[in-house]
Amino acid sequence: MTPTTGTRISRKIAAITESATLAVDAKAKALKAAGEDVIGFGAGEPDFPTPDHIVEAAVAACRDPRNHRYSPTPGLPELREAVAAKTARDSGLEVAAADVLVTNGGKQAVYNTFQTLLDPGDEVLLPAPYWTTYPEAIALADGIPVAIPTSEASGFRVTIEQLDAACTERTKALLFVSPSNPTGAVYPRHEVEAIGRWAVERGVWVVTDEIYEHLTFGDHEFTSMPVVVPELADRCVVVNGVAKTYAMTGWRVGWMIGPRDVITAAGNLQSHVTSNVSNVAQRAAVAALTGDLEAVAQMRAAFARRGRRMHELLVKIDGVACLEPQGAFYCFPNFAGVLERDIAGRRPADTLALCELVLEEVKVAIVPGEAFGAPGYARMSFALGDDDLEEGVSRMAELLG
Repeated sequence: MTPTTGTRISRKIAAITESATLAVDAKAKALKAAGEDVIGFGAGEPDFPTPDHIVEAAVAACRDPRNHRYSPTPGLPELREAVAAKTARDSGLEVAAADVLVTNGGKQAVYNTFQTLLDPGDEVLLPAPYWTTYPEAIALADGIPVAIPTSEASGFRVTIEQLDAACTERTKALLFVSPSNPTGAVYPRHEVEAIGRWAVERGVWVVTDEIYEHLTFGDHEFTSMPVVVPELADRCVVVNGVAKTYAMTGWRVGWMIGPRDVITAAGNLQSHVTSNVSNVAQRAAVAALTGDLEAVAQMRAAFARRGRRMHELLVKIDGVACLEPQGAFYCFPNFAGVLERDIAGRRPADTLALCELVLEEVKVAIVPGEAFGAPGYARMSFALGDDDLEEGVSRMAELLG
């Protein structure tokens, strides 16, 4: 038998980098398990338990034999209907249940979308800083992510001029997210509308991630792009899920909403990849989407308070700049003024080195900006208890001077 040539792992899969956010969270948890007093700002998940009525729906679902069997790949009919009703209620976008595909979390929705839309060499405009999964999902579909850098000066919001400059004849789609992971930026309505009209004029698809829709603070409000630009709907895919709003990250229920041909094709793909999402988790999601938003409001109030406090503490550190978060549950401080400074006998040259130093010296875990296409920055989640937040940033402040 003639041996095959090449490496053991395919080039495509070997090129994937591990999720930096999950890696940092795993390292922090491992240190905690070893007895270290670690405070982790890495995980992008609410620290609250899933609301009781949702858990009870799952318990009841476990006992129902209907949920012990395969169910339709696109999702339970009741959940697809609930997603359609919730979308109309929360964002004003009217869709049919048949326009919804239920996925194993928001990540599979992103993966399905790019696998369905992209051909080799298609370009996707990707405003940076971006969530770590986006460029990997684009590359896995043989697409080319085209990063467009933003900064504090623009409020981490991309401009029409930047989109124009980056757009080529190979541009297939724009990935748009507001509220933003990792920056906490929220685009005002007029900017969302302007970007949507630009996409229509250019014939560019928009993939809009709305998973943080309920987490906006102060006067900042969520705006759904296909609502303010209805003519975009035929070239728009909306990605969402229950993870952030209902504290259900571990339940793995997301969805994509889009034109019928895209949803059908993505469902065909999913039928060969994972088949249906766990029926028990889907029944829990129905309870989440059809219930009231009281628990959501309480969590949002806590996140707003914590975000303000983390911002207050960070900007007091010499050399650190930070915009106050407008949504989601992240601060995205700029550590450029700290780099190359003598810290515990070392001079970190970049935020990769800085984050490693902070974890080693004061046992605080943060995610370096390099993971988000933004060297010099770091992402810090404030989805953790108030005492840990105070203690963690205080340790950093003492170390950085």
